[in-house]
Amino acid sequence: MTISADHTARDAISTGQAGMPHEDALTEAVKKFGITAEDYMLPARHQIQMVDPDGRLIAEGEQGTEPGHEYPLPGDDELLAAYEQLVVGRRVNDQNSALVRQGRMAVYPSSHGQEACQVAAALCLSEGDWMFPTYRDAVAVMTRGVDPVQVMTIFRGDWHGGFDPLKHHVGIQCTPLTTQLLHAVGVAHAAKLRGEDTVVLAMCGDGATSEGDFHEALNFAAVFHLPVIFFVQNNKYAISVPLAHQSVAPSLAHKAVGYGMAGERVDGNDVVALLAVLDRAVKLAREGSGPLLVEANTYRMQAHTNADDDTRYRESAEVAEWRAKDPVNRMRTYLTDRGLLDSAGEDRIAAKAEAVAAQLREGLSEDVPVDPQELFRHVFARQTPQLKEQSALLADELARDVAASSQEAAK
Repeated sequence: MTISADHTARDAISTGQAGMPHEDALTEAVKKFGITAEDYMLPARHQIQMVDPDGRLIAEGEQGTEPGHEYPLPGDDELLAAYEQLVVGRRVNDQNSALVRQGRMAVYPSSHGQEACQVAAALCLSEGDWMFPTYRDAVAVMTRGVDPVQVMTIFRGDWHGGFDPLKHHVGIQCTPLTTQLLHAVGVAHAAKLRGEDTVVLAMCGDGATSEGDFHEALNFAAVFHLPVIFFVQNNKYAISVPLAHQSVAPSLAHKAVGYGMAGERVDGNDVVALLAVLDRAVKLAREGSGPLLVEANTYRMQAHTNADDDTRYRESAEVAEWRAKDPVNRMRTYLTDRGLLDSAGEDRIAAKAEAVAAQLREGLSEDVPVDPQELFRHVFARQTPQLKEQSALLADELARDVAASSQEAAK
């Protein structure tokens, strides 16, 4: 990626936080941990996991932590809030799948089974931070505070993204695999130049790590020492392509060291561990430690979209194995056993989830007025002569259709 045509970019490239050389900035970032820069950048030997699939808290010495990779248990209030969003997210995923079958949505890439990643990604950020999601991250966008109907507008085939990115500090969901990573880096770079303490979380899947934009985004973020967290949801398939056919690295988190940033692996179905890892990543990025790469090991329980037949490339036994690791059931058991969740709390959360589902059914059943001229209105800030000509031709054709229908009705 070319930064400048002259040599004035040299100082910008070679300096990190507060004008210090990048290597010195990295050294300063790891001093507090008492480990080497290499140990800081490489992920812990084992993925971070705090609650096992049966909902039991894992002994601290077996959570995968080690010096420089230590994570405190999130607070009870944060865990309860996360569970509520997990339940709502699961209900939204299932409701949207039904709306697609009813023809009220054109397509929906479900995150059923990945809700823990979705919720943690949104809850770890402060109000002024930015999130850049993928097409599968509708639950994360909704958890960030965007109206559910606005979030789903893009999936009914409308021409716009449904919500104002600036208002919510959330980028429009991207269908291309990695374009949002470049957008995220750009926002982080702008925030740093302005002296803001903004942290940017850029979401992608395992398939995105095979794209050139992934390399460019990570390299730029590392060179400019930007406050970006690259959050990879490794759900084991890039549509039908398994991870083994994409990368033979020990893990996707190991890719971080090649760019000079910290990497970490976490159980993507364990919302407790996810919150702990992402909360710490946001804190480090805000303090000036530079970018970080977090890989969450999870699984897409349903098909890629409603147009996909997942039985052609994976076995039902594999799906059943991951169903036993369900993040919603795991968190429900953990909170119930700790006495933090009772039947009254469950009923309240279930009622909220049903209310959101009803809001989606009602909002996505409304007929949206169609203006054909929108085909030309927002292509360029100033319409080209060709677009003006095409717009006039369509207007004339529509007017003739109306006149012909009126004449036919008058007979």
